[in-house]
Parts: sequence; structure tokens; C-alpha cells
Amino acid sequence: MNTNGRKIGYAVAGLGIGKAHADAAAVSENARLVAVCDLIEDKMDAIVKKYPGTKKYLDFDEMLKDPEIDIVSICLPSAMHAEYAERAMRAGKHVLIEKPIDITPEAAERIERVRLETGMKAGVVHQNRNNVDMLPIKQAIESGHLGRVFLGTFAVKWYRKQDYYNGWHGTWEMDGGGSLMNQSVHTVDLMQWMMGEVESVSSQMDIYNHDMDTEDTTVSTIRFKNGAIASFVTTTCAYPGISTDIQVYGTNGSVEADQDVLKTWKIKDFSDDFADLLGLDACDEEEEEEEMLARYGGGNMGYLAEHPAHIVGHRSVVEDMIDAVLNDRDPQILPMEAIKSVRIVCAVYESARTGKTVYFN
Repeated sequence: MNTNGRKIGYAVAGLGIGKAHADAAAVSENARLVAVCDLIEDKMDAIVKKYPGTKKYLDFDEMLKDPEIDIVSICLPSAMHAEYAERAMRAGKHVLIEKPIDITPEAAERIERVRLETGMKAGVVHQNRNNVDMLPIKQAIESGHLGRVFLGTFAVKWYRKQDYYNGWHGTWEMDGGGSLMNQSVHTVDLMQWMMGEVESVSSQMDIYNHDMDTEDTTVSTIRFKNGAIASFVTTTCAYPGISTDIQVYGTNGSVEADQDVLKTWKIKDFSDDFADLLGLDACDEEEEEEEMLARYGGGNMGYLAEHPAHIVGHRSVVEDMIDAVLNDRDPQILPMEAIKSVRIVCAVYESARTGKTVYFN
């Protein structure tokens, strides 16, 4: 809640996915879009046309001198995240960093060190945690309503044309990987958020339908410290782009989703406590299933039609960052939380390269 009426000055560096950050800042009641920074002026011109008065900067460090800016969204190629986040924080700016936080755990740890040294706030974009179906699944797991979770199946079956990989995407140097690091790191984050700490990873990867440095397909078996096991599949070869499967199975039931759309909710022992937790009117297993599918089976947009005040997508993360600065609290995803998915991704690549199972400490 903004109690003093002050609007946070917001800037965005990198206008690929950064356009979504700019849109979110521009419509926020608690912020104003002050500036954008990109090497391509046409991209900045498009933002200025949409939001007149927005300043344009070709030079990142010059933008950091602007006293009107409080927060900078770092939306540059993945391998640049740590360097530019550090520069911004040392210049007295808070940062919101696009996924992945960077392409190595060491780079992510650098962001955490600078955050602690400077006292600036650093948040990381993992907006899929805010998909409307994710919180009830998480609550079903944590409350024990799903029973003992023993199995997860996660599959990101997307499609990318060759021209997507004609720049920095799909390079080890700048992207840190292909279908896994770029397209699937959000789902890796959801997997570890739901299933728990990873114990070991055993993986294979290959290139099937692209000319690229990294990989367009991975298959992994992941064991968790709590004893559960999961399969994780990624590809950018599944024409025309099929689904993002998030499926969790416990001794008391099964829950399946395709990204933000709840597909299956079968839990055999009805719980009044869980019904109260979510404000359900259900009183038995069948009614709970019916109500959950009615509420979350339409995805984000279907839910928002009934609950228009709810915020999802990049806007939810940008709003959270703005509120964190206004109210002097931590943002939703801190660097040491975001580093978990990068460690898992790097372990998958190590296992695939060496043919060995990678164990976590």
C-alpha cells in the first residue's frame, strides 16, 4: 500500500522482454516510467510513442546518473545480468532482474553479495509462481492435502523457428543454454518450489531441429532430498508449441496443469481445513474437484474475468518490486531463491556432458 503518495521512478534496460516491464511500470498506480535504455533506437522510439515523456538512453551508465530513477529492470541477454545489476546497485538503484538471474551460480552469488554490500533491493522475475493455479497446488502440497508427494512430471514442449537462434539465443556464452536455460527455467523454478530440494540429477541432451551451439532438447530424472522423484523434459522442436505440463502426484491424489490452466484435481480425502484455506464451498471430494476446475480451469484470463483485481504475469512481479521499495521490504524472489533453478539447470548440462549423475550437497 502506498501511504505517502510518492511514485517510484522506473527504468528498463533492454527492450525485448523489457517491453513487458515498461508496460507494467507505465500502468502502475505507484510508479511512473522514467526511462528506457537500448542499443536500438527504434525500440525506444516505440516505447516513447506509447508513453510520451519517457526518456531514452543509449548508454546504461548515463541512465544510472538520472536522479529520477529508483528501480531498473535488467532485461539484457542472460550472461549480462550480474554485471549490469551490480552497476545499477552500486549507482544507488534497486534492480529487478529477468530470468534467469544469470547463467552460472557464481554470477548469481555475485548479485547477492552486492545486494548485501549496498543495501539496495534485488528481485528476480519468476512470474509463473503467480499463475492463478500455482498457489492452490503449492498449498495442497504444503498442507498435506495431497498426501506424501512421490512423483512429478514436468515437460516444456515448445517450438522455436531457426531465426530465433540467429542471435544470442541458444549460445553457451550469452544464453547459457537452449531449451532448458531459456524457455524452461521458469518451470524448473516451479518444480523445485513445489517438490523441494534436489538431491541428484541424471540427464541427456541433444540438438534435433536447429543449427545452434547449445541444445534444443533435454530429458532428466531428478531425485529430491525428501525421496520424491521427477522427470523433466524440455524441447523447442515440438511444432507448433504444445504445452507446459506441471503434474504432481501424492499418496492422497493427483494434480495436473498446463501452465496456468488447471486440468486435473483428484484428491480422495476431502479436507475442511483445505477448503477453508482457499475459501471453497465444497463439502466432499467431487464438489471440491468441480469447484477447483471451475475456478482455475480457465487459466489466468478466465480467473481474472471473475477477479479483476488480481494481477498476474510480469505486471505482478513489477508491482511487487515497486511495493517492496515503497514499503522497505524484500521483493518476492530474492537472488538466493532464484539461484536454485540455475544450479539445477547447470547440473543437467553437466550430467548430459559427462554421462554421470550429478549430486547436490
